[in-house]
Amino acid sequence: MGSKFAKTMFSPAAKRLQELHNSRAQYERLAALGPRDESLGDFEEQFIAARDSFYLGSVTEDGWPYIQHRGGPAGVLQVLNGRTLAFADFAGNKQYITAGNLATNDRVALFLMDYPHQARLKIIGHARIVELGQDPALEARFHQTAYPAKIERIVVISIVAYDWNCSQHITPRFTEEEFARGI
Repeated sequence: MGSKFAKTMFSPAAKRLQELHNSRAQYERLAALGPRDESLGDFEEQFIAARDSFYLGSVTEDGWPYIQHRGGPAGVLQVLNGRTLAFADFAGNKQYITAGNLATNDRVALFLMDYPHQARLKIIGHARIVELGQDPALEARFHQTAYPAKIERIVVISIVAYDWNCSQHITPRFTEEEFARGI
């Protein structure tokens, strides 16, 4: 656990509960020992590149959390550098809740799951929308796949912090392809 993640996510109320349930000292040690630089390492980059979906949380203007599943081919979420991610916002049901949320509050949380290996990565950051035509080089990164979905915009996320989460209680699940490969 990185110190930035702990500092950002452990509110006074969370710390009081950690004290009450005797986990505060453990999390203080983990935060002190964790990386000070919240840049993604090779392991995180490989983990992200292998994902074909993730969950994205944003916040409405009046403070309601909104969680959405994002999917596509493996690598749907791309690492631009150790502190920046991006994904193509594919055409969907045309509700535009996430895009609307980002217009008023750029804070996001991402939850990346590897069900077969019972691993999950949490990322918090600030997101911005790049409309088509604004950054052709960035846009080209997402047109290189054979995935047939229409791209409406690109979402770029500046990472604030990340944390690997406990594998306890993750039920292994397998895609048809993973099952066929015997993972």
